[in-house]
Amino acid sequence: MHPHLRLGRLAGIEIGIHYSWILIATLITLSLGAHFAEVNPQWTIGVIWSAAVVTGLLFFASIVVHELGHALVARARGLPVRSITLFALGGVASIEKDAADARTEFWMGIAGPLTSVGIGVVCMGLAWALGWGTNLTPADPPMAVLVWLGYINVMLAAFNMIPGFPLDGGRVLRAAVWGVTGNADRATRIAARIGQGVALLFIMFGVWQFFSGAGVGSLWIALIGWFLLDAAGAAYFQMETVATLKGLRVRDIMADDCFRIGARTSLQTFADDYLLRTGQRCFVVEDHGQVAGLITAVDLKQVPRDRWTHTTVDAVMRPLSRLRTVTPDMPVVDALQAMGREDVNQLPVVSNGRLEGMLSRGRIVQILQTRAELSM
Repeated sequence: MHPHLRLGRLAGIEIGIHYSWILIATLITLSLGAHFAEVNPQWTIGVIWSAAVVTGLLFFASIVVHELGHALVARARGLPVRSITLFALGGVASIEKDAADARTEFWMGIAGPLTSVGIGVVCMGLAWALGWGTNLTPADPPMAVLVWLGYINVMLAAFNMIPGFPLDGGRVLRAAVWGVTGNADRATRIAARIGQGVALLFIMFGVWQFFSGAGVGSLWIALIGWFLLDAAGAAYFQMETVATLKGLRVRDIMADDCFRIGARTSLQTFADDYLLRTGQRCFVVEDHGQVAGLITAVDLKQVPRDRWTHTTVDAVMRPLSRLRTVTPDMPVVDALQAMGREDVNQLPVVSNGRLEGMLSRGRIVQILQTRAELSM
């Protein structure tokens, strides 16, 4: 998941938020305001909403720390971590490679819940030091904030340990099955299937609660279940994709007959004579016989249509030196992961400084479809 708004870096890892986070942050703040108003009616409106906003921000900060636990363990195990993104249903650490062994998968999975338990214990410990007792309703704002954060972080850890992939508990389960069987693909398949089962239970329970009169809040359980079902299905599909592409190198499926276009060609000619007539979306740009870069339909769309006649391809192309490239001997699985990280649909294949061809996401999909039809 790519962040829409970047907040900065923490421990060298980019922290960002997805637009969907704004919705959930607003709902949680409103919910906290109603909660504090109900249990502490003596508070003023200003105190209630100040406590709600501060608690909401600290809650999301604790989610970042939870994900940071995963990220730091991954980095300590030699796995690069790109970013941490907050979104509607929590946070996600973008780890660029899968764990290489069951032990790494286990510690990566368990690190987040252990971090959340630690945060919860610290918050409740601080509240206790301020005079809170488990049988007392916290009366002052700092204590109320700490108690709520303590409980919610322990609950977050417990929820994440549900053994349904891709929850942390599902990753721990995957690591356990992997360790016993020695087969990572089988472990992923089992954990993903259990994750889908858990998700369906969430959906059914949430819907049943709603029609039993529990209110709209019960639909959140169904929504969480839907998200888990989608994520577990995606994890299963990814595992099947990796298994299908295993053994293939970029040179095996790249296109070596790339469409080429001169650097001084106008964008209007590019659109009329190349894009529309060939149906291709990516073209190699040549300047005096040398490869200068690439241009796609996306690049063309960045220029107003009334300027196409007077603008040449080299003015909007992406120079080859600034493009992410792959080599002919790179595994296709690694190249596909690179496409996901860079959010591109094609990559130039370069060897010894020379363009050998192009690898496109569409070509990979064709290979997957063909192998699926032949049950290979």
